[in-house]
Amino acid sequence: MAGIGVKAVVNGKEIVAAGPNYFKQNNLTEPETPKEVNQNIETVNYVFIDNEVIGIITLADSIREGSQEAINELTKMNIRSILLTGDNEKIAAAVSKQLGMDGYIANVLPHEKQEKVKEYQAKGEVVAMTGDGVNDAPALAQADVGIAVGSGTDVAAETADIILVNSDPRDVVKMIDFGKRTYKKMVQNLLWAVGYNVIAIPLAAGVLYPNFVLSPAMGAVLMSVSTIVVAINASLLKINK
Repeated sequence: MAGIGVKAVVNGKEIVAAGPNYFKQNNLTEPETPKEVNQNIETVNYVFIDNEVIGIITLADSIREGSQEAINELTKMNIRSILLTGDNEKIAAAVSKQLGMDGYIANVLPHEKQEKVKEYQAKGEVVAMTGDGVNDAPALAQADVGIAVGSGTDVAAETADIILVNSDPRDVVKMIDFGKRTYKKMVQNLLWAVGYNVIAIPLAAGVLYPNFVLSPAMGAVLMSVSTIVVAINASLLKINK
């Protein structure tokens, strides 16, 4: 049951292991969770045998190293970060607050993640989606830029546009920064090349004749210099990391 749990018949008995969404889907009242369970960090899954709850399984994720730094840097870049998760409201709120994110959307089923991405795009937002699971694949495909964590599932990696080989969230920031610097270099090189042609070609054609004419030999030299400047400027990307 996608985003809900698993169900099977074993020795003639119906066995279900499912989370809170199971109760919502079937209009059932969720059992009271034991006090020992910290729902701020643990997701609760209930185990049923023939519709009778016989136990619970709790799951907890740890925040990936480097996530805090990545969120801080994205905030400095004026890029909003939203936590999109199938976990419950309490966990989503706690993690979002701890990382200083701009918001969260909890209890999201796999197919709903894609719909949430579409909603942001409909508002004119450019969406980059980072994920690592099978459930993230549709949203990764829908996003303007899909970013898969290298240690995640093959489905996520095949669907995404970019793969974080080192599985480090900070690489998202590096990637965005590198993209911005690359675009800046492209603009600089285009301005240099266009500027050279705008000035040099008319001079070689005799616009200022008889006061000044750019000789073909000097034009060839300047053309070579232009090419060298563009190449050096582009290579500075390696130096200015």
